[in-house]
Amino acid sequence: MEQRRIRIVAVGDELLAGEGDPRALGWFGRVMARTPRHAAPVSAYNLAAPDEGSESLNERWLGEAGRRFAPGHDNRLVIAPSTRDIDLSITSARSRLNMANIIDTASQNNVRVLVVGPPPTLDTGRNRRIADLSAAYADVTTRRNHVYVDTFNPLQHHEQWRKDLAANHGRPGQAGYGLMAWLVLHRGWYAWLDLPEPQ
Repeated sequence: MEQRRIRIVAVGDELLAGEGDPRALGWFGRVMARTPRHAAPVSAYNLAAPDEGSESLNERWLGEAGRRFAPGHDNRLVIAPSTRDIDLSITSARSRLNMANIIDTASQNNVRVLVVGPPPTLDTGRNRRIADLSAAYADVTTRRNHVYVDTFNPLQHHEQWRKDLAANHGRPGQAGYGLMAWLVLHRGWYAWLDLPEPQ
């Protein structure tokens, strides 16, 4: 029997790329470093684009990700949407539709999806809008039986997260990216990949 081979393509914003991380790993690099490879070979491709809203992400993801997927592989898609829709005055209904289109297209191509929701900021007003956006993305994702990792609610009042943002001009640094990675790893990552969780 041919060995299972996993390809993970991740699309999202500058946080996916680890912008501002002194270790240059971000949360995605940390998660991949903790992903076991003895059960199946795993390759990962990071297709981050800074300041990208859901409209642009919906338009570009398949063309770019499709070049990294391979026939005969277990192809997976990680989506890490930004909060750019708030700045572009895109309604949450439109954001939901864009996310639904991405997930539905992935499903039609036999690609399983994991969505990592946007984390909170230090701005209370913005956080209210991020909370709505996160809830919309969570609903769209879970209704389609894919995995949603909420980073907003666990981190909103997390002291270490808030201190890290304050020390890094509102962006996560090493500690913040570590917290995001912990949430992804402990909220469904291994089960989503059908891989054993490291002891």
